[in-house]
Amino acid sequence: MKNTKTLKLLYEYGQIAFGIVLASIGLKAFLLPNGFLDGGVTGIALLVNRLVDINISILLVIFSVPFLILGFYTVSKRIVIKSIISILGLALFIHFENFEIITDDKLLISIFGGLFLGAGIGIAIRNGSVLDGSEILGVYLNDTFGITIGKVILVFNIILFAITAWVISTEVALYSILTYIVTAKVTDLIIEGFEDFIGITIVSKQFSAIEVAIMEELGTGMTLYKGTRGMGSSGKQEDFDIIHTIINRIDIKKMYRVVNRIDPKAFIVEFDVNSVKGGVLRHYLDKKKNKILPKV
Repeated sequence: MKNTKTLKLLYEYGQIAFGIVLASIGLKAFLLPNGFLDGGVTGIALLVNRLVDINISILLVIFSVPFLILGFYTVSKRIVIKSIISILGLALFIHFENFEIITDDKLLISIFGGLFLGAGIGIAIRNGSVLDGSEILGVYLNDTFGITIGKVILVFNIILFAITAWVISTEVALYSILTYIVTAKVTDLIIEGFEDFIGITIVSKQFSAIEVAIMEELGTGMTLYKGTRGMGSSGKQEDFDIIHTIINRIDIKKMYRVVNRIDPKAFIVEFDVNSVKGGVLRHYLDKKKNKILPKV
């Protein structure tokens, strides 16, 4: 058990180190040499660095301190400790490593700078750390005033980019907004993954055959609701199962084909799912091993 925890911890810190390298590439090879900004604490450090001759690594640490102190009271101490190590690691890596400037095309700088930075931040967050403290501010204000984290970060960055447009130039502010959008989208993609789930509710007289087909051909579990009476175009129906399941969006067409093959008149409701946690819905059937998932 102890060895397992040690290996898990080493894996997490290895992933965080990889995230630091990616974020450093985004900053040193793209954004810093061309004077572009990002959002959050990193953006503040980059903006101040443009105005005063202070090392970006020092600024990154200084501006992160208030957010880390806030995080001490709003999130777990383990996350704060990991974040301190991560931010110090990022600052040191930026200070000592010099990447060659890859391009001077402003559009490519914004896109790929944001891509590398967002990937680094996302990997760090997935492993229980942050490279930018603005997320901690969002958590605090959400808990205290009920303001959503997304709105907090949005307002934070609107103020930052407005100051950038006033102090530096509107063009730099606009390219920096593009960088922030790319960073935010890539961060979300890394954290949430590539899977997009939707919910399906199926009402059919052939519910038994559909249940078996979904498990065997699609490999996803399901929840069954007992229907006592229904009325529709096919007439009155009693004592039937209502099938509720979650499926990856890429398999939705296959789901419709399976149901349509068994019952072309089946009533199907499709709806968006924001997140999935726990149960047999967290994985699909391993068809190679012919496992049958239980009904839930």
